[in-house]
Amino acid sequence: MVFSFFQLHMLMDSPEPILRDATLADLPILLDFEQELIKAERPFDSTLGEDPISYYDIKQMILDDDASVVVAELDGEIIASGYAIPKKARHYLAHEQYAYLGFMYTHTDYRGMGINSKIVDELKHWSLARGLKEIRLTVYSDNVPAIRAYEKVGFKGHIIEMRLE
Repeated sequence: MVFSFFQLHMLMDSPEPILRDATLADLPILLDFEQELIKAERPFDSTLGEDPISYYDIKQMILDDDASVVVAELDGEIIASGYAIPKKARHYLAHEQYAYLGFMYTHTDYRGMGINSKIVDELKHWSLARGLKEIRLTVYSDNVPAIRAYEKVGFKGHIIEMRLE
């Protein structure tokens, strides 16, 4: 892996990012992260509506005791995010519920530094503490960098959703 000068400087000179639960005070930056995610995913999905759109009700997730919204903070700046929520499994599966991860975003200046894997680990611990042993997420099949990042932390391809116009 090749690092930029900025990333090398961050790796050598900065402390580890702090992971913490998101608060309502974080909402403005998290809403910006959501728009960056939408912008990044738009090329993979021709069915997305015209801007402005929103994927999540981040405020509600922050307030929900049955959800976990985690941020990574470095030097007082929020640099990454992710959430876990419980979802009801299909009736024919071996598990009744699973943890669904989403809103996995790392600011471009901090990518490739393992921050996403730290957030996934934190959300995995949250999920397991609630008895959710199955953990899932969705990713666009053409989003190869994201797929590689999730594979690095143990995820495996499971199903491909197909569509017909």
